[in-house]
Amino acid sequence: MTMKNQNKVVAYITRGTKLLVFDHANFPEVGTQVPAGTIEDGETPTFAVMREVFEETGLNKLYLRDFLGMQTLVLEKPEGKMLINRHYYHFEVPDDVPDTWAHYETKPSDGSFDLILFNFRWVDFSKDNITLAGKQDFFLRLLGNKLKK
Repeated sequence: MTMKNQNKVVAYITRGTKLLVFDHANFPEVGTQVPAGTIEDGETPTFAVMREVFEETGLNKLYLRDFLGMQTLVLEKPEGKMLINRHYYHFEVPDDVPDTWAHYETKPSDGSFDLILFNFRWVDFSKDNITLAGKQDFFLRLLGNKLKK
């Protein structure tokens, strides 16, 4: 059986020592996450992460600071094993971004037309132990060390 491959992007967005996270308003059991998504055919990872950030957050005043690295995961799905390559990026935003806000994702990854409401907030690297759903916290220690410099 052939293993399917999927390329994804993950965005760590910071404001000072704070990381932007969100929870699904209607599905809190999914857990706290950061903006992420699938690289579409013909996209570069950098273009895909910028598109995903805008679609999921509504933010458009961002500064791409760094490519942090790639994580490879093997996930067991009902249809078989899937190899996931995640490309992690670090963005910064200006101080005038709100402390909290809600935003609807209009292009869900499952292909449905249902809007998905995300509730955004900031968590502080220097005070909070941050755990993200789906192993999205893979590069948080590296990012935290970069922010301390």
